[in-house]
Amino acid sequence: MVVRKVGKYEIGRTIGEGTFAKVKFAQNTETGESVAMKVLDRSAILKHKMVEQIKREITIMKLVRHPHVVRLHEVLASRTKIYIILEYITGGELFDKIAHRGRLSEVEARTYFQQLIDGVEFCHSKGVYHRDLKPENLLLDSQGNLKISDFGLSAQPPEGVSLLKTTCGTPNYVAPEVLNHKGYDGALADIWSCGIILYVLMAGYLPFDELELTTLYSKIANAEFSFPSWFSMGAKSLIKRILDPNPQSNQQEYQQHGDDDAGPLILNAFDLIILSQGLNLQSLFDKGKDSVKHQTRFVSQKPEKVVLSSMEVVAQSMGFKTHIRNYKMRIEGLSANKTGNITVILEVFEVAPTFLLVDIQRVAGDPNEYLNFYKNFCENLDDIIWKPPNDSGVSRIGKNKMGRKRPLP
Repeated sequence: MVVRKVGKYEIGRTIGEGTFAKVKFAQNTETGESVAMKVLDRSAILKHKMVEQIKREITIMKLVRHPHVVRLHEVLASRTKIYIILEYITGGELFDKIAHRGRLSEVEARTYFQQLIDGVEFCHSKGVYHRDLKPENLLLDSQGNLKISDFGLSAQPPEGVSLLKTTCGTPNYVAPEVLNHKGYDGALADIWSCGIILYVLMAGYLPFDELELTTLYSKIANAEFSFPSWFSMGAKSLIKRILDPNPQSNQQEYQQHGDDDAGPLILNAFDLIILSQGLNLQSLFDKGKDSVKHQTRFVSQKPEKVVLSSMEVVAQSMGFKTHIRNYKMRIEGLSANKTGNITVILEVFEVAPTFLLVDIQRVAGDPNEYLNFYKNFCENLDDIIWKPPNDSGVSRIGKNKMGRKRPLP
């Protein structure tokens, strides 16, 4: 048997096939790493005038390196073929999981939705809009983590271009403004698709599903759908806000969340309860793993701009890359022992006029390495972290009607 090789990759069986490409299983002979090799025929690309689309897809995938996006390793070429080397994902499509099991629990749906939004938000921060988000394009790795794939219809408009014109995507997941041919905001169109996906995860079926396209488009345009009886009030509220057919109202909310001058999100009593020790749900998302039981958050009395800039300086001094948006900071880089990557999300909340709460969550990386990071990070932020008086061990933010001190969440 002749073993076929392309560069350092040994090519195996076909694991997928599309109109213009085949996907092969391959192995890096230098490292032993398994990869997916997308093989495209140059003549077919030229014949169907897809050169610019393929170039755009490759450029975008190089840009959006994120734990919840399928990773592009490299691109190789021969006289007749183009080989795109991708991360090999073994868990199949999220679509298959829904088709096999039916609807998911709200806890499981929430986990996938959070990972989806995390990946989509990162793409948007790079000026990239996917435009074909659906369960078929969401893959699951061996640990069950979500990976966004297939950027063939994605767009990265040049600076100064605010609206996209091309009508594309899968009809059941497409936002109403995409269908009216008047131009649309790529970010808002992606978020609409995310709302549809959340509905499908929890219901097991589509909110808009008609055989006749005219009827389907009419229901999408008017957001004519209903919720199953098992949806919680919180899920209904969130999905209803996302599936608002008026892009202007969505745009206002999106801009408010994207405007640093609007200040950090203000937490109410309900938000504080959710963040409290007693209702920490992290263990539900870490089954089979070493759960991080520590509460990784702190309180500060410094101005929000000082808190953000201090965290950015400290993270960069520790050798990490940072990205700030909407009073959220993403930190990513090698762990202290240089054995793996760590990705962390920090979010600043206002809990009182003079108190800010910084919530820190591990997105990717070893839990123990994350705790080491958290310890070192906070030690370097000693001058901005507020500490309760030694004699009480609790915060003095407020008291309830019975006069008991309210412990810091």
